Formats: sequence, C-alpha cells, structure tokens
Amino acid sequence: MPRVRPGARLFRWVVLGVCLSGVALPVCTAGQHAGRPEPTAPRPGFLVGPGGHGGGHGDAVGSYAPLSVSAAPTVGLLAHTTAAVGVPPAMAGGARYVGQSNVLQLPSGWWAYLPAGRTASAVVPRDDPAALRQIAQSRAWLAAGRVPGRTPVQRAAAERALLSMRALLRPNGAVAAGWTDGWKYSWPRDASFASAAFAHTGHDAEAFRILRYSAATQRGDGTWEARTKLDGSGPPDGRRWQLDANGWVPWAAWQWYQAAPRDTRRARLATLYPMIRKAADRAAASLRADGLPPASPDYWELMTTTSNIGTAAPLLAGLNASADLAREADRPGDAARWARAAGRLSAGIAARFAPLGYQRTVDGRHGRDSAVAFMAPPFNAAPADLPRALDSTYRALLLPNGGLTPGNDPTAPWGGNAWTPSTAFFALAWAGTGQPAKAERVLAWVLSKRNPLGELPEKVDREGRPASVAPLAWTGAITVLSLVALDGKALPTPPLRP
Repeated sequence: MPRVRPGARLFRWVVLGVCLSGVALPVCTAGQHAGRPEPTAPRPGFLVGPGGHGGGHGDAVGSYAPLSVSAAPTVGLLAHTTAAVGVPPAMAGGARYVGQSNVLQLPSGWWAYLPAGRTASAVVPRDDPAALRQIAQSRAWLAAGRVPGRTPVQRAAAERALLSMRALLRPNGAVAAGWTDGWKYSWPRDASFASAAFAHTGHDAEAFRILRYSAATQRGDGTWEARTKLDGSGPPDGRRWQLDANGWVPWAAWQWYQAAPRDTRRARLATLYPMIRKAADRAAASLRADGLPPASPDYWELMTTTSNIGTAAPLLAGLNASADLAREADRPGDAARWARAAGRLSAGIAARFAPLGYQRTVDGRHGRDSAVAFMAPPFNAAPADLPRALDSTYRALLLPNGGLTPGNDPTAPWGGNAWTPSTAFFALAWAGTGQPAKAERVLAWVLSKRNPLGELPEKVDREGRPASVAPLAWTGAITVLSLVALDGKALPTPPLRP
C-alpha cells in the first residue's frame, strides 16, 4: 500500500490548494477565442484548482485544460482501454458518469471523456458519436461478464468498481493502485485482488493479463518488489520488498484457475507455473523451525521485529494454492513439498498467533490487526476460533465514524481516518464464514462512503467524508469479491491437505 506516510503528500496538496484555489486555466486553440470555441468542436479537458470549481465559473466555456496535467488527488477517472486521466475533486460537484461508462457529464450537459488513442481528455457536446461509441463499449464489456449484487445500490457500486479497475489496468497487465502521484504504481498485493475480482466476474482476459505481469516482474529469487513502475521497468524507490506477495500471487493464480474456462486453463497454467514454483519454493524456504516466516513488512508497509499475521496468513493461502495448482499441473513432488510447508505454517500459526486472537505479531506487543481477516475464506479455511477473533478485532479497531483503522499498534498510530480496505476485509471474511448479516452491514457502510461520482475512496475522515484518492483498486476488488460471495455461492478457498 502506498499510504503509510501521508504527511509530506498532505502538505503538498495543502500548499497546492492555497496556491491554485479558485483558479481555472483557459486553453486557446488556433482560430478560436479562449472564451468561446465553436459549439460543435471538442474542447480540451479541464484543470481547476482543488480549492474551488473554476473560481465560481462552473464549467464555463474556456475554463478547461487537459486533465492529464492536473496535480489534484483524483476522485474519478476518464479512460479508454489503453490510457486514463484522473478527475480532480473540483470537477466532481454537479458532475456524474454517463451510466456504465467512464464518460463524465458536466453540469452544463457537455461530456468529458478520453478519446480513443489519446492521452488528453476532451469536452464534447452531449451525444458526441465517438463518446457514444466508448459508452457502448463499456456497457458491452460489463455485459460480457457478471455484475454482482442483490440490490440496485450494490450493483451500481460493483459496476463502478469494475469499470474503475479496468481503467487502472494497463495493457501490459500492471494495475495502478490509484491515479494520483504516489499511487500510480503496481503492487503485487493490490493487483492479485484485482485479478481475483476480474476472474470471478467473468473477465478472464483481464485476470490472466495481471498474472502474466506478475510473472514478468518476479525477481530471480522468487520474490517481488513492493511495487513497480507501470511500465514494468522496476521499483520507483528503495522501499523494502514484502514477503506476503509470495502468498498473494499464487492465491490469485488459483482463484483465476477456479473461474477460468476449462478448455484453456491447463495450457495457460503451464505458462504461469514457473512463477508459482519460484514463489512457493521461496515461501517454503523462508519458514523457520517454528513453522513461521521471518519478520517482513506487512500490508501496512511497516517492518515488524517478529513474525506478523499480515505475512503469515497470505503465505499459508499461497502455499495451499500452489500445492493444489501443482496437482492440476501433474507435479506431485511440488504438491507434496508445498503441502508439507503449508502444514508446518498452519501449525505455527495455531501455536503462536491463535492464543493471542491472531494479533498483529507473535510477541503480542503490537495490538490487533485487520489482517486477521486473511485467516478466513476465500484465503484460508477458517480455524474454529477465528469467529471470536474477527469479532474482537472488529470491535477494537472500530472508529466513531463507523469504519476501521488498520490496527491499534501503539507504535504506529493511524489517527482518526478509517481505511476502506481494512474495513472491507471484514465484509469479505464474514461473507466467507457464513455470517452474511454482518457482512452486509459492513459493506453497506463502505458503499455509503462512495464519493459523489460513486467511486470508492481509500479513506474516510473523522466526519465520515470520503478522503484521499478515489478510486482505489484494492477497495474496489475487495468490494466486488464480497458482493460475489454474498450472491449465494461462496468463493472458493485453497484446500489445506496433508
């Protein structure tokens, strides 16, 4: 996750907001007056200061510049299948997406969209033929798969989450966490969830493309960087790699395999198998005498001094997934080796984490952690004592605004903002453990915090308002998976076999 040290980023936006508040930048094109283009001509996309909507001018003609140069945190996306641009907060007021698309209707009635083959947005009259074609393509893509949800609100949220994940997915299979600087990178963790969500909603090509990117960016020792640039060229900085990716990626491959067309999945599994073998072998080799992995940065992207549940639980899911995929690939030796490693890890978790209620670390000094949900389906078969741990952890992490903080580790205070991924984990866990009423309540809270464009934000502030970037691919994927699980057919879980 790119979200653990927000101070510098927040300061940057505050300064930018002060400097640009109320400012709109008109754009001139050849032969046009800056304030009045021809009525039928496309207009460039918009850039306004984050402190106000065009300085009070609304979306008046002439107050537009390409969205691709906007510095404000995104609250939405304009996109086609190969590119995206972010919608800054100031443009959200009074705007809405044209149904089942990433075309934005502005208060004036004009449409903003990203034309095919271009990387800069345009503003066009309503019902522009090229924009209509893009809308039709988006609707056809949704119709080709499955939109989960039993209520209109749930289905609308699922549609928007799927379209947003599609917009954040690059042609090479990289998945941007969000479309704001600092989030425009691909995390193996976030991408794995997106792959599973695409797989279980009938979008096999997108799911498999993500897995191919994971294979292409795997390091020689079987691990992954914490995040990579979207072109796959490597990490953007020296952030420490995280061992949990060795669980998440095989788990995602297993989820894809369960949903993939049976006539092609075995052949395509063969192309992924070298990645799975290297990941699982590294995961198995990492286990210590007590069966647990070493200390590693967890999904908080913070290092711990002892084993943490945010690494151990995903590795268990990944080893079980890898063993089952090895059976499918007729690799009994691999299957047996990884199953033995999974058994050791499972025993270690039972001995060291279970007595603490699956707290963050085995030393018991770092409090509760929303990663307890990783011990539940669709990641792992829930231990008998997990329901109690889920309940107690949820209560411990619940904030006055109704959402959850990632954890209550006193050495890593999170403040009063709720994090939508951490909250949505519990909807997925309770859906997977046969407690749909609890899952529905949590999910209803998450969906109620969508921003005015219907996008799921990364955070919710103390007053209950959407905060940080939106959309966030990880929250969208967890939400979609939760809705699939609540539709009546449980998501599959990698089996733990002797």
